[in-house]
Amino acid sequence: MPVQTGFVARTDEVNGPTAERLQHSDFITTSAPVRVLRTVQALLHAGDITQSAADAGERWYQNYVFGYCNYTEWPENFQRVSLTRHDQVSWQLLRAQAMTRVTLVREALGLCAHQRLRMMLVDELSFRAMGSALFPALSASSAQRKVAAQCALLLEQLEAFEEVQRKATKERKSN
Repeated sequence: MPVQTGFVARTDEVNGPTAERLQHSDFITTSAPVRVLRTVQALLHAGDITQSAADAGERWYQNYVFGYCNYTEWPENFQRVSLTRHDQVSWQLLRAQAMTRVTLVREALGLCAHQRLRMMLVDELSFRAMGSALFPALSASSAQRKVAAQCALLLEQLEAFEEVQRKATKERKSN
């Protein structure tokens, strides 16, 4: 039998969640890579938030992951806006910009909002898990409802904050 050498890239199907993991979480299979059905999608499907609020949450998540973890994901149909290749310095400058955006949100909405965004988007906790962590004295269902309402309000506030930032940037550039 011939010996294989080298590395063979595995397909997304092989790199997907294991059978055991599939039993414990709901997944979105319409995007690549397969992701856990997060609370944002649950709020969106329930009609508690708008698509633009969900998009604001996704942008915050991308900034957080890029700033803290030093990587970013691009969709398969992503087109570069420039032909410039980043060196280490320019890459770190882009990370600093992402961290600045995360910090501005934390300063504007508060540390409690930042913690809820982290729990919801980065840690991918369910409403039930967030409720038990934030409101241990309440019943699980009451805590879950409170957290879901807080998260919906928070994502709408995040969208409004981003809109104010966009308008301020546009006004600064025009002056």
